[in-house]
Amino acid sequence: MTPQHVIIIVSALGGIIGGMGMGGGTLLIPLLTLAAGLEQHLAQAINLMAFVPMSLVALAIHKKNGYVRVKAALPVAVLAVFGAVCGSLLSSYAGGRILRASFGVFLGVLGAVQLIKTIVAAVKAKKANKAKSVEKAKASKHTAR
Repeated sequence: MTPQHVIIIVSALGGIIGGMGMGGGTLLIPLLTLAAGLEQHLAQAINLMAFVPMSLVALAIHKKNGYVRVKAALPVAVLAVFGAVCGSLLSSYAGGRILRASFGVFLGVLGAVQLIKTIVAAVKAKKANKAKSVEKAKASKHTAR
C-alpha cells in the first residue's frame, strides 16, 4: 500500500469520526504521521484542509435544523479565526518534534477529561437509578398498606 492510499483511507476515517462529533484530527494526524510517515506540519495542514469542507457541511446542517445563533456565534468565530492565524504563525517557528509532543499532550489531556466526564456521568446515573429504586420500593410499601 502506497502512502497515497494510506492518506486517502485515513482521510476518510477522519471524516467519519468528524461526522460523529469527535474531531477527525484526533485520528487523522497521528495516522498520517505514523502510518504514512508524513511530517507533523504536513499532517496538520492536511487535517486543516479536510476540516474546512466538513465544517461547512456540518454548519449548513446545524443552521437548517435551527441550532445556530449567528449573533452568539459571531464573536466565537472571530476569536477562532484570530487564534487559527496566531497558531499557524507559531507552528511555522516550531519544529515537528515540538508540534508532535504538543499534539500528544493535547490528546492525552483530552482523553483524561473525557474519561473523567464519563465516570462522573456513570456515577450520577447509578445514583439516580438507585434513588428511583428506593422511591419505587417506598411507593409499593405505601400502596400495599
